[in-house]
Amino acid sequence: MTDSASTKDILRMVSTGAAASRADLVRELGLAASTVSLRVQELVAAGLLTESGEGASRGGRRPRLLSVRQRDDVCVAADLGSHHGRIGAVALDGTVRDVDEHHHDLTAGPEPSVDWLVEHLGAAAERQRDAGRTVSGAGIAFPGPVDAEGRVQTPSRMPGWHRYPLAEVLSQRLGMPVTVDNDATLMAVGEHLTARQDLSHLVVVKVGRGIGCGVISAGGVYRGANGAAGDISHVRVDAAEERPCSCGNIGCLETVASGAALQRELSLQGPAVDGTTDLLRLVADGDPYATTLVRAAGRHIGTVLSVVVNFFNPQAVVLGGALAVAEPLVASVRGVLYERCLPMATAGLEITTTVTGRDAGLLGAGLTVLRRALPHARLG
Repeated sequence: MTDSASTKDILRMVSTGAAASRADLVRELGLAASTVSLRVQELVAAGLLTESGEGASRGGRRPRLLSVRQRDDVCVAADLGSHHGRIGAVALDGTVRDVDEHHHDLTAGPEPSVDWLVEHLGAAAERQRDAGRTVSGAGIAFPGPVDAEGRVQTPSRMPGWHRYPLAEVLSQRLGMPVTVDNDATLMAVGEHLTARQDLSHLVVVKVGRGIGCGVISAGGVYRGANGAAGDISHVRVDAAEERPCSCGNIGCLETVASGAALQRELSLQGPAVDGTTDLLRLVADGDPYATTLVRAAGRHIGTVLSVVVNFFNPQAVVLGGALAVAEPLVASVRGVLYERCLPMATAGLEITTTVTGRDAGLLGAGLTVLRRALPHARLG
């Protein structure tokens, strides 16, 4: 058993009541007393365990009792869309608190967006501190590619953001650690840590104004060599023909299956809609043209995901984002996957929607920061 594994096991056994003292841990884990003592001291110093009082004697000195220290650490988090943002606080247990939603246009450029984030995240942090909580940092779910250093990379429809060091700038302005990652990636993290820890391999697809995809592999987030893993939005599909995409290519999935694409199509040939909410209302009311468009979008997304499922062989494909509440879209994705994928790849495959709903991105952003700040803490 490795030292890191023994640290996690110590926290698990104390928190579940399987061990109440160092002697119990030595007996249950089969580790040397010196190893257990060192790990316990580290956890006490990290503020994760407390050791006090005396237990029943088994023939020697009465042992001091261990318990998991109750912490009230939180992370402030922002889940950003191109024209709005949700700001809230995330606790160690996966609770999302004090969420506010605000309109903001990221396409206006990084400087006004940073000012906006500093204002709202700073206010959120102050509210948490006033409530007696410790703020460990800030997490940002950003609607575009982000590298390992928290720099935004070539985001579609957002001029001025390329290579902008968002994590570094926000950290300096807020005076706390800041983590920035792609919104779909953090949605996958949030869904996995709080609702699907029993799964080691899953794909989480965000279908909203744009389309994104986060990947969990072997129990951890998979970003690829440069942070671009999971970008299905710019895979070419036959149905898109020669449609120009904001990325500079033609025929991308986003041009026929994103919320923005569906709204454009409706405005040309059907009733005009003002945002995703109007589109979903038309689908719920049974509008034939809106329903047909949403079903077609689901088929296009399912066609691209069929390659992902055959190649990656996940245990679950989870749909999130605003359009995931449209049952015709979900049903179309499900139908195409069962039609196009190998039987071995779909055996036991779960195709469903997020448990965490709109909070998935906030949870992923917040828990990512808390996991870095408190590496031995049990999250979610």
